[in-house]
Amino acid sequence: MAYRELLRCWHAGVQAAEAGDWQAALSSFGSLEDPPSRICFNVGCVHLQWGHLPEALLTQSLVMFSFLISSFLCRYEEALSDYHMAFTHLRKNPFIDYKQLGLRYVLNAWEVLYSTAAAQCRLGQWQEAKATLEKAVVWTPEGRTAILDQALEQVQERMFLEPMQVPPGEFFRPRKREIEELDSKDFLGKPKVISSIIPNDEYIGFEPLRPQVSRT
Repeated sequence: MAYRELLRCWHAGVQAAEAGDWQAALSSFGSLEDPPSRICFNVGCVHLQWGHLPEALLTQSLVMFSFLISSFLCRYEEALSDYHMAFTHLRKNPFIDYKQLGLRYVLNAWEVLYSTAAAQCRLGQWQEAKATLEKAVVWTPEGRTAILDQALEQVQERMFLEPMQVPPGEFFRPRKREIEELDSKDFLGKPKVISSIIPNDEYIGFEPLRPQVSRT
C-alpha cells in the first residue's frame, strides 16, 4: 500500500475515533495491510474505549499498551512482566516522549515503576512493591515525590495502588504537514505524448523534438 493511502486511512481512523465512531475507526484502521505499531496501538485504544477488553488484549502493539490492557483484565502476572520489559526498553532514560511519533504522551520511568508496584501489590508482593517504589524515587523529578510518599504509606497499610494510564482519547496521529500535503495541487501536471509535425520525422516521445538532419 502506498504511503499516501496509509496516511488517508490513518487520518480517517483518528477522526472517527475522536468523534466516538468506533466502528468507522476500526474500519479505517483495519483496511491497512501489515499496519505499523502506531496503528495497532490506535486499534487497541479504540477497543479499550469501546469496552472490548479481550479484543484490545489481542492487539499486537507497543509494550506500553500491552501492560495497560493486562492490568485492566486483572492479569497481573502478565502485567508485571510487561512492566519490567517496559522499564528495560527505557534504556536507563528518565522518560520516552512519544510526541515526536504523533502521540501526546510522555512515558516516565518512575510511572512505569509505580505501575510495577501496583501489580506487585495485587499479587501480594508487598515487600517487593515497597522496594520498587523506593527505586522509583530516584527517577522522580523534584516536586513529584509526594505521590510516591503517599504510595509508600498505602503499601505499608496493605492498600492497593492503581497503575498509571495513558489519558483516554489519545491516539497516534499522522503529521499535520503530511495530511495537508495529501490534497496539495500537482503543479507539474501529467506528461503528454508529443509527436513531430515536421515531414519525414517519425519521432514520438516525451523528449524535445530532435533537430532535423539534412539528407544528401
